[in-house]
Amino acid sequence: MIGVLLLAAGAVGAMPAAKLQIPPLAFTERVLANGLRVVAAEDHSSPTVSVQVWYDVGSKDDPDGRSGFAHLFEHLMFKGSRYLRAEQFDRLTEDVGGANNAGTGDDSTMYENVVPSNHLERLLWAEAERMANLNVDDANFRSERAVVEEEYRQRVLADPYGRLQNAIDTRSYAVHPYRRPGIGNIDELEAASLEDVRAFHRTFYRPDNAVLIVAGDFDPKELDAWVDRYFAPIERPATAIPRVTVVEPARVRDARYTERGPNVPLPALALTWLAPSARSPDAAALKMVAALLGNGESSRLNQALVYRGQIAQDVSFSADLRVDKGLLVALAVAASGTSLATLEHALLAEIDLLATKPVPGAELAKVRTQLLTQALLGRETPLGKAEALGEAILVGGDAQRVNRELDELQAVTPADVQRVVRTYLTGANRVTIEYLQEKPAAKAAPGGTQ
Repeated sequence: MIGVLLLAAGAVGAMPAAKLQIPPLAFTERVLANGLRVVAAEDHSSPTVSVQVWYDVGSKDDPDGRSGFAHLFEHLMFKGSRYLRAEQFDRLTEDVGGANNAGTGDDSTMYENVVPSNHLERLLWAEAERMANLNVDDANFRSERAVVEEEYRQRVLADPYGRLQNAIDTRSYAVHPYRRPGIGNIDELEAASLEDVRAFHRTFYRPDNAVLIVAGDFDPKELDAWVDRYFAPIERPATAIPRVTVVEPARVRDARYTERGPNVPLPALALTWLAPSARSPDAAALKMVAALLGNGESSRLNQALVYRGQIAQDVSFSADLRVDKGLLVALAVAASGTSLATLEHALLAEIDLLATKPVPGAELAKVRTQLLTQALLGRETPLGKAEALGEAILVGGDAQRVNRELDELQAVTPADVQRVVRTYLTGANRVTIEYLQEKPAAKAAPGGTQ
């Protein structure tokens, strides 16, 4: 029903769409004496509950020379503790009809579970148990390091365009630790020691660096009692939590790089620009720009480069907003016979058009509808509600942003779109990465010389 209402609201033609009255996502917050932040969103629409723990540590916090640590720890957190066997979370969730997952971002690491609501207490106990008593031994460390290394081989080395994706952050940032891809690399993972890993856990996996989010079918008094029982006894370390203080400087010139891979079916191109923080007042307008340019088959880049021009096999545009400076990224795979110079010219022409000609009201309303529909559909489940809250807190910096961001999207005007395009795209320096097939190795001449 939500999607139908939004689509109707967006189909107004050139007239400005009336602002939708979206009910806020209701939640409560409290902080335990040990620093753990507890956020609860009660919802009895289904007999399920999501328990999530978000840690304020991501790949930007990886130690120097040890990229991939936050990602490695995402895996290690499932390997058991003093009172939990390895993979016990699968038994506590999947065996009762639920699910569990985890994800490592640039700025945070998230662990999420969904279970029938009568299993809430045991999930709270289990999350507290692995926060306090994780078993980091040599066997677990080596097995999960091997898993992460295999992910690297599959996602970076085996994927024809994996090396291009991996190069985007490395080439786009000059000094910020965002420049180290979160997946890590095999050499640095192999150089890590068990003590390195234990030190990382002691430093970041602690109650005053975590947010516990519970959304769904629960009794608030029971929830508070269980949280106090299982999480409150976890001690808060006396040591300070190190924070990234490096500031990425503004770009003073354009830069161009060439990357190569062993199995590149068609040449590709990435253009990147520095973006402001996800907490910037311009975040909503930049999300709208990314959707106008690259959201779906009807987006401007798809229509111009793939369908009308037939010069691209695939094209996308994203606003990768983070706690510190993020990236605006245009990616395109050339159609057969198209040069990267032609592709680059066409990409920039579409961006220039967005800067110089106001977006028609109907087009802006359509894209706004897409973004609002996506957000609201995600929030129809306890899992989605908790994820939205976690993103608002850890990346947006404020739990109330979970509601403000929808209002901010509705407030974006054609003038806002033009302003942010001129500020962050056409008026800013860019990094260009050309991605090509590896050059064939020179063959040895007869007689053993080259």
